[in-house]
Amino acid sequence: MAKTSTTTQGLRAAIERSGYYPALVAEAVEAAVGGEPIRSYLVHQETTFDQNEVRRHVTVLVLTDHRFIVSHTDEQAADSTSPTPYATTSTESVKIGRISSVVVSRVVANPESYKPGTLPREVVLTIGWGAVSRIDLEPAACGDPNCEADHGYTGNTTADDLSLRVSEAGDGPETVREALAFAQSLSEATADTTR
Repeated sequence: MAKTSTTTQGLRAAIERSGYYPALVAEAVEAAVGGEPIRSYLVHQETTFDQNEVRRHVTVLVLTDHRFIVSHTDEQAADSTSPTPYATTSTESVKIGRISSVVVSRVVANPESYKPGTLPREVVLTIGWGAVSRIDLEPAACGDPNCEADHGYTGNTTADDLSLRVSEAGDGPETVREALAFAQSLSEATADTTR
């Protein structure tokens, strides 16, 4: 759930509502947040299909006055390294000033009749802070079709540290609203250069 001026109890309640190892997830997130007040948060559970297995994953995004915190928790089936199923939880804390991009992609049905305020059917939130960059290269060329010279390469670099997709059909309209509210809070925080 994404709301401004929320409390640790509200975040914990959202984690518990997700039903995905709430004690484990809450402990990891609360340790990362520490004593900072929470400005906004988003809890998103995703189910994926991996060959013959169903896997669940939860992502928790938290915005404080000075940091953006990302937590991922994944479950794993028993394997050669562990005779029992297990979960992995990780948290990353990023200073607000390090966030270089907040991209919100909205998918709307029937754009010719779109009315302001209509909820998109899908939202993809992509956040970059420089931890992961993707480089797309291709051979450079000139305008001469007969040229055989080596012109090197051309390309671009994309910051793509986190990409989170929510949809009305899969996650419900409230989750789409929450994702948009969190994205707006994060965008506003990155615009404040005093952080």
